[in-house]
Amino acid sequence: MTVPNQKEIGAPLLEFLKDKKVHHIEKIWVFLADHFELSEEERNLQKSSGNEGLFHNRIRWANFYLRKAGLIESARGTGKSKITESGIELAKEKQTIIDTDFLMRYPMFKEYRESVLKKKRS
Repeated sequence: MTVPNQKEIGAPLLEFLKDKKVHHIEKIWVFLADHFELSEEERNLQKSSGNEGLFHNRIRWANFYLRKAGLIESARGTGKSKITESGIELAKEKQTIIDTDFLMRYPMFKEYRESVLKKKRS
């Protein structure tokens, strides 16, 4: 198995968070690494920059995009996430891939993407 990308991580991340509890990123990381049956080598693989684990980085990006769409929120301190009602509704849909095109159906995400594109054009 290869290390899953951000769009493959979103759905299982929501599935894990649907218990409505606040979870720290390290607990999320362990769940997702087990979910994807990552080997020790895959779990420890570093980004080419060497300053962060590849899988950890991809989880952070999935978390970031889901937050921008209003599907999860940061909760009580750094590195903690909690699902929103919109996130619970999406988890019920059993999506397998949650990419930026899919997230455009959420007004908060659409607004975020438009602001990013506007800045790039400036």
